Amino acid sequence: MIIKSSSELKALYNDICSGDIFIGKLTYKHLKQTVLIDFLEQGVSCYPSPLSQSLNSSKAAQALILKKWMLPHTCVITRRIDLINTINEYNKNGIGSVVTKEDHMHCGHGVRKWDTIETVYSFMAMSESSYPFVLQPFLEQFTDVRVIIVGNYLEAYIRHNPNNFRMNLSFGGKNYPYTLEKDKEMFCRQVMERGKFPFAHLDLQITDNGTCYLSEIALDGGVKGASISRKELDLKKQNLLEGMAKIL
Repeated sequence: MIIKSSSELKALYNDICSGDIFIGKLTYKHLKQTVLIDFLEQGVSCYPSPLSQSLNSSKAAQALILKKWMLPHTCVITRRIDLINTINEYNKNGIGSVVTKEDHMHCGHGVRKWDTIETVYSFMAMSESSYPFVLQPFLEQFTDVRVIIVGNYLEAYIRHNPNNFRMNLSFGGKNYPYTLEKDKEMFCRQVMERGKFPFAHLDLQITDNGTCYLSEIALDGGVKGASISRKELDLKKQNLLEGMAKIL
């Protein structure tokens, strides 16, 4: 059985079994992780992969699994002792300003800049509910590049906002075409392979010396600034997923 929508899945959920295939992103808001685990235990194939769907919805999970490709000293803070230990590490390395990323927040709304890590600790002492979150050094100078990859289709463009360190185009940023070098394309595809992303919207931080870091990755993202339309992009993604299911 091949299921292609969440509504169909919900109607047939108790009939699925090993060998069945689900194509699409799960829309179970609070039960997504349970459903993905159930798929794995039952032998139900899922496209996009369970890992990519889990990473897609959690910045903290991305920083845990994909830390190798992120800015040095990026870490996941899950409790107070993690933050205290990171204070020691950051001060030892002379790290001043920092950025935090709130889990499950998108479009830059959960990204915050702090003058020092001690300021973060003082705030968190009064806000236990904000765990987990991602903590990383504030990178002063870099080029923000959005990359869209679906199979052989690749597009990249710069996002720039001189009035806000958040480069999101929805916050008033401008976009410019960008030619992605082969080594950076390989970088992106390595990240996708580790996270089992069949396609992705990747945000890169590229320093003046050409060093590339992953900021975030998602299965879907805004197409403002891209030459491809949402309709065309969604069709490419659907065709890719259905092709993967047929190969199976």
